Amino acid sequence: MDLQELRKEIDKVDTQLTDLFCRRMRLCAQIAEYKKETGRMILDRAREREILAKVGRQAGPELDMYTRMLYEVMLNLSKAYQRSFYHKETELSRKIRKAIAANQLFPRRGTVACQGIEGSYSQIACDKLFAMPDIVYYPDFEGVFQAVEQGVCDFGILPIENSSNGSVNRVYDLMYRYRFHIVRSIRLHIDHNLLAKPGVKLSDIREIYSHEQALGQCRDFLAQHPEIKVIPCENTAVAAKMVAESDRRDIAALSSRNCAWLYGLEVLCDRVQNSDNNYTRFICIAKDLAIYPGADKISLMLTVEHTPGALYNMIAKFAALGLNLTKLESRPIPGRDFEFLFYFDLEASVWSEDVIHLLGECSTREQLFVFLGSYSEVR
Repeated sequence: MDLQELRKEIDKVDTQLTDLFCRRMRLCAQIAEYKKETGRMILDRAREREILAKVGRQAGPELDMYTRMLYEVMLNLSKAYQRSFYHKETELSRKIRKAIAANQLFPRRGTVACQGIEGSYSQIACDKLFAMPDIVYYPDFEGVFQAVEQGVCDFGILPIENSSNGSVNRVYDLMYRYRFHIVRSIRLHIDHNLLAKPGVKLSDIREIYSHEQALGQCRDFLAQHPEIKVIPCENTAVAAKMVAESDRRDIAALSSRNCAWLYGLEVLCDRVQNSDNNYTRFICIAKDLAIYPGADKISLMLTVEHTPGALYNMIAKFAALGLNLTKLESRPIPGRDFEFLFYFDLEASVWSEDVIHLLGECSTREQLFVFLGSYSEVR
């Protein structure tokens, strides 16, 4: 047969497959009703293993793996369809509905925890999110989490990832230890500048201070000056203030133009980051769950069983609803060998009943599942 004849045969098979798939899903619906009436769980691992083994044997050695993969997808779709018949209310789904029903606008003011000092990028992000913030500065990221958890501050601002230097690992690690909710995020364009005291030249500089993320974002510039020692510090604004208050004239800071104005420094080299397309994403966290109008992103934190396909099966649940996964970050869990905590960002709306039901179902699983929040991102 030529190509066109082969395609006609495939079209016939596809028609048969579609009819059989729809018939199978209708049978799954009947099974879901039966399980609901008898109080049975949707998931039946023994039954799934039995099906996969049977179809693998039927397909034969050459197509065994491909057939199992096909049926794993089909089983995940079947479970997603069956879940739509349950609509069981959970503690998480009740909390989400309550937050939505509040229908409150994002506040214009509040007491906000930021890491660093005046002039830090966290402070700039804070001023863009809040019209009248009362900012409290903390020396490290953990201080921001503690201030929010203990109720000292209403909100906290934290950098979570950079477009050229990746995730802020320290913040991700702390997310596992503290309980909080993300209520908004912002993408802030970052320009790093080399700042020094008035009259100092680039040739005079022997040491450069800045935060490790900024140093990574300016790696190319620093590589052009191997004679200069690079020293990490806790914040870009702290670096600028340190240079301004020092008696030395051979040191500089990688920081913002705003800090040059704040601390009486001059710009020796401007926009020295690796890329002009340099953005840092900041999250705004709060102790209590709040969902403001326009929220179209969801963030989750979870663990999965240490078995093959466990992460895939979790992702498949969201894929079955057509939800777009925009970020997946894994971090090792301290004290546990080769076990990982996963962070998900999804483009999804909690105004969808299907999404609420899925989140509620996931919250009842044995492994860790934390709904970090539903929010919108400011650009």
